[in-house]
Amino acid sequence: MAFSVNVSVEAPIENQIQEITYDGQEIYQAPLTLSEHLTKVAQKIDFSKINGEDSKETEDTEKSEDDSKDPANFQSSLWPWDSVRNKLRSALTEVCVLADVLTIAKEKRYMVLDPVPQDNVEVKPMVQVYARKKALAGAGSVLIMGAERLKNSQNELARNRSTPEFHIELLRLRQNWRLKKVSNAIIGDLSYRTAGSKYNQLGMFEITKAEEEEKSSSSPPASPNSGSVPTPQPSTSNKNASALRVTIPSELEGIAFIEVLCKKDQESLGSANINWLNGGSGNKLDPDTHWQQKLEAAQNVLFCKELFSQLAREAVHLQAPIPHMVVGNRIMATVLPGIQLIIILRHSTGNDKKPVPQNTDHDHVLEHSLHQLLREVHHKNTHHPFPHPSSAPLGPSKRRCLAGPTAADRHELIEMTKSQTLLEQIIQQAQHFLMRRRTEYVLDTIAKEVKDPLIVSHWNALNSPTQSSVRIVILTHGYDAITRTSMILHVYEKSLKCICKDGRVMHMSYEPQELRDLIFCQIQQHQITAVQGLAKCMGWQLLANSSHLGLGAVEPLGNASSCILASPNGDRMIAVRCEPSVGIQVSIAHSPRKDFFPGQLVKERKWENLGGSFKEVRWDKMEGKNFLNKMELLMASLTSS
Repeated sequence: MAFSVNVSVEAPIENQIQEITYDGQEIYQAPLTLSEHLTKVAQKIDFSKINGEDSKETEDTEKSEDDSKDPANFQSSLWPWDSVRNKLRSALTEVCVLADVLTIAKEKRYMVLDPVPQDNVEVKPMVQVYARKKALAGAGSVLIMGAERLKNSQNELARNRSTPEFHIELLRLRQNWRLKKVSNAIIGDLSYRTAGSKYNQLGMFEITKAEEEEKSSSSPPASPNSGSVPTPQPSTSNKNASALRVTIPSELEGIAFIEVLCKKDQESLGSANINWLNGGSGNKLDPDTHWQQKLEAAQNVLFCKELFSQLAREAVHLQAPIPHMVVGNRIMATVLPGIQLIIILRHSTGNDKKPVPQNTDHDHVLEHSLHQLLREVHHKNTHHPFPHPSSAPLGPSKRRCLAGPTAADRHELIEMTKSQTLLEQIIQQAQHFLMRRRTEYVLDTIAKEVKDPLIVSHWNALNSPTQSSVRIVILTHGYDAITRTSMILHVYEKSLKCICKDGRVMHMSYEPQELRDLIFCQIQQHQITAVQGLAKCMGWQLLANSSHLGLGAVEPLGNASSCILASPNGDRMIAVRCEPSVGIQVSIAHSPRKDFFPGQLVKERKWENLGGSFKEVRWDKMEGKNFLNKMELLMASLTSS
């Protein structure tokens, strides 16, 4: 008994093996697409095979007649590409005939093609111009209408979208931050490597596409049985909505800044905050904060941590008379005797229960100096001075590059290698800041205490972070045209230098009492100089002058100065004595002496022209606004009498 079994023959599913690796893995060839398969089949056509063409044509014609007569015996062509071949052959025949015609016409041997005469058309240039303008206007209107439709559709899409387009936002982010693509993810960099940073912390952040979240009402629906009508909730539009979602590391979240304090015991002398953000330390970052603000805050945290680690490393390695201390997030250094510089790293993530302390005594000058110092460090790391080698590593300064041509000696080379660390420069700026504050306090205090003469201070607006200058002018109100005393005071880190009007240069330490004593001595010398100038205007004569008077009690501060003036007639004399601690004493004398009595020893009358004894004037009872005004009234009264 025979059994029939249906056998189906199919193409193998597996593709052709292209390569076998050493570990036995088989790499298959990719399957062909429909277009590639069609091309492969078409390549099998042989158009050059024409053997038995006539016999096949006769057989085909006979078969076609039989098929037309008997539809039951109709059979399709065994070869599906037969019609394609026939059409291509007919097209080839036409092209060959056309080529023969062109060859005969070109050689002009067998056939001559004369041009057919045509009627001359009158050309009107203005008509062509108007036609072209009309055609251009039509094309322009079509383009404008298409642009308007595209613009309207874009505005409609932008109006319906709650967030901007992802690629536009990504383009804006790429303009401000460094990005790169790593394994189907976009990674950004916040570090300061381009500014010469060597900090190990990686400031990497990830960028993903934020999906549009469906709006869900927070209020529960009202029950159908209750008669209360639900209150519509106001729709709050998110202004910070963005198509980007930026993910930053947890250690770079929050707000950070570096606080610099100058303290004497428990009293704060000044403070400054180092923070790249304009908002200061009081800002809080919400979860829906825009990506630009979030990245700026993260980069600020990275900057503060990097700066503090650098300062802590320098504080440990520096050798100071009083060693610096580094405890946790706090660096303590002694800048002046009894005054400490404290550098604190403040970092708040927003989840802390204790708020970040706010210091109201903030000095913007110190903050500006510290920011300027940090920018100079970054600028030196990226801008090396010329000339420098083109292939060798950068590093030598301009002076070291020119040390050979200038024949620098060993001492100069050693001085070139010396450089100040960042902490040393900050300490110097803090010392100068304290010296400037002390100088300002001394000058303001003396200006309040001393009403006569007036003390005016002109601080120079263009100063360096470690040097300032102030011009001090001492004058008397109403008599500033007669004389005025000026001096220049230079404020350094730990010292002061005063250049007086007469050219004397005096150096002082950081003690404020030395500056105070110098100002008082200059005030007394100004009074003596002003009296002499007033005497010239009044016609009085200067008989004697001494800036270091050796008579009287010893002064605890400086030396007493004095002058003696005579009236135009010579019958009156005024003696002025100025002491820094006591003040001004004025005495007058008459000539001739009224108490001269001739005796047996002195018989000549010429001795009675000697001046009498000086009598002190009760200066506090004199009328006048200031010292020179009283002296003017006294000279006038003595001259008239």
